[in-house]
Amino acid sequence: MVWFYRREASIHGGDVTRRDMAHVLSTGLEFLDHSNPNGNPCVKGYNIINGELKLASDGSSFKSINPAWLDDCLGEFPLSTENDVHEALKAAKEAFPSWAATPAPTRGQIIGNMGRLLMEHKDDLVRLQAREIGKTLKECGGEIQEAIDTCLFFQSEGRRLYGQTVNSELPDKELFTYRRPLGVCGIINACNFPSAVPFWKMIPAIMCGNTCVWKSPQDSPLLSFALARIMHESGLPNGVINLVHGKGSGAGQHLVNAVDKGMVNKISFTGSTAVGKMIGEVCGRNLVSASLELGGKNPLVIMPSANLDNAVEGAYWAGFGTAGQRCTSLGNLIIHEDIYDEFMSKLMAKVESTTIGDSLRNDGVLYGSMLSEKYAEDFLAGVKMCESSGATKLFGKGRISNENKPTGFQGDASEGVYMWPHVFVDVTEDMQCFHEEIFGPAITVVKAKDFDHALHLANASPYGLSSAIYTNDRLEAYRFKTGIKAGMTGINNSTTGAEAHLPFGGVKGSGNGTRESGIWVIEAYSYWHAVNDELSGKLQLAQMDVDEIEIEEAEVDWGTLA
Repeated sequence: MVWFYRREASIHGGDVTRRDMAHVLSTGLEFLDHSNPNGNPCVKGYNIINGELKLASDGSSFKSINPAWLDDCLGEFPLSTENDVHEALKAAKEAFPSWAATPAPTRGQIIGNMGRLLMEHKDDLVRLQAREIGKTLKECGGEIQEAIDTCLFFQSEGRRLYGQTVNSELPDKELFTYRRPLGVCGIINACNFPSAVPFWKMIPAIMCGNTCVWKSPQDSPLLSFALARIMHESGLPNGVINLVHGKGSGAGQHLVNAVDKGMVNKISFTGSTAVGKMIGEVCGRNLVSASLELGGKNPLVIMPSANLDNAVEGAYWAGFGTAGQRCTSLGNLIIHEDIYDEFMSKLMAKVESTTIGDSLRNDGVLYGSMLSEKYAEDFLAGVKMCESSGATKLFGKGRISNENKPTGFQGDASEGVYMWPHVFVDVTEDMQCFHEEIFGPAITVVKAKDFDHALHLANASPYGLSSAIYTNDRLEAYRFKTGIKAGMTGINNSTTGAEAHLPFGGVKGSGNGTRESGIWVIEAYSYWHAVNDELSGKLQLAQMDVDEIEIEEAEVDWGTLA
């Protein structure tokens, strides 16, 4: 049995289901009577509010289902009500003064403990994540590692939460700046990156001295529950991070609505552009900070000077890694017309041989299932939109079944939610599919006449998250990185892939300019406090009592020296 499936006796005794006030560290996990086909257990999940395990106040719940094996139920979790969310927010508010007063190096030490616990349990967490959302083991391993890297990075930042000493324009006066925490942060993340992204958000938030209410993704509650338990094992005080489960339209909306009630000082959201705009409106009218990491239609340009084999690998991975379920996945593949045929021949050879399946049961798969049935439905709607736009479908046949599957599919297709890789060509700028994000394994291919045309096409969508160009012409690379309107750019690299210490985020329809990750995210979770310390014992007025230095010009004709 892996660590998160171990039964442990409660120090309080009794059944946790009838006693939902146990502290998260005083009991192990509880299992439900459910026969899963893979023999894995079904877990009783809880909210974690002020360090205590809580059911939904009205007793309602929902199930977490493995999208790669639909008969596999991971657990049952609270469908949180507005009262539950408000209880979590009150706990975060009460914990804030003490946590904010905790020295930043101490906060960093606790964050470092989180990183070490994640390393200890990495293999188990990777398998849990793969089981819950259908991503491959390799990708889940990279994601858990990113959560670890984030912890290790911000552990040290606890000793570098620098302010400044500023020289005054007046005598006997000192000026200082300090970083101060914002207060209670509402955290909402999508299920496609259920470990890396919440750590991107919460680790810098708590490092700066904030407290959090984390609304877990509806499709990855068990992993969120496991991660929240690890956070508490690290020495995190009660109430600093509170976990609530539920739907985006339920618990998520309750968390956003609480901004209007004055209960939230910050919202950090990763998800769709439409929802992000709604959150931005709510936060804007309340003068509350919002970090919005939204959708993308990410362009990847291929120029004649590129190493085509390398470019094919980059485009293929960008389009179909994670079954295309990344905000940074390739959207518009923009190919110079002179190399179009050669490039597409190489790319399609890889697409047609794509290996798909459940990586927990099959080796060597490129991508696994869709994240859920809902994501599958939305993707198929996107495929229909491409077809109705007038694009030519070069490859792809919708949902995979045992009667309709590509040669590279592994396993029994009826068990999960799997999609063909899709390639649409003859795409033009006036088509809807050129502009709209398709969240799944599909790319739209556009021809470019020359570099200027390619750059125009890359900037023509309403999004501006990630971008990439393959070229060995240094001038083209320079002109692309200076001319593209995007938050991130790869040169001879894919549109996907983010290192934990580099800023992540977009512009235009992809975000509001805030950034995740690295030192830059600290700006999103703190404010600058300016302190003016008057030592003279008298009132000194800036700009008015300042000594004025007058210019005295000598009577010299400097022109005689030229």
